[in-house]
Amino acid sequence: MIKVNEASFFAYPVTDLARARAFYEGVLGLKVSLEPTTVPWMEFDLGNNATLGLGAYGDTWKPSADGAMLALEVDDFDAALAELKAKNIPFSFEGMETPVCHFAIVRDPDGSAVMIHKRKPGNP
Repeated sequence: MIKVNEASFFAYPVTDLARARAFYEGVLGLKVSLEPTTVPWMEFDLGNNATLGLGAYGDTWKPSADGAMLALEVDDFDAALAELKAKNIPFSFEGMETPVCHFAIVRDPDGSAVMIHKRKPGNP
């Protein structure tokens, strides 16, 4: 049996690296940890040894609004939503409260889902 130690990274296909960078770095405040070089790929540091990779590989890997979702834990849920709304970032789910968290879902420039998430105290 294969022993998995941890998630290596999360990845999204994008159509335009510069536009994607403007969203993930400029809007969400993520820090670039690997610049694109000879391949259309870049990475952002998510903390706790987690990385988000973005690749622009044309028809071999296409963005989809029905694909996977990245969830980003924020310090202040209400402030994060207010900032995203002020920047006219499209929401696909305005937000809700569950017994363990608050969350909302926005879309990046290619339509990929990004969850804005805040755990309630005492929840892992």
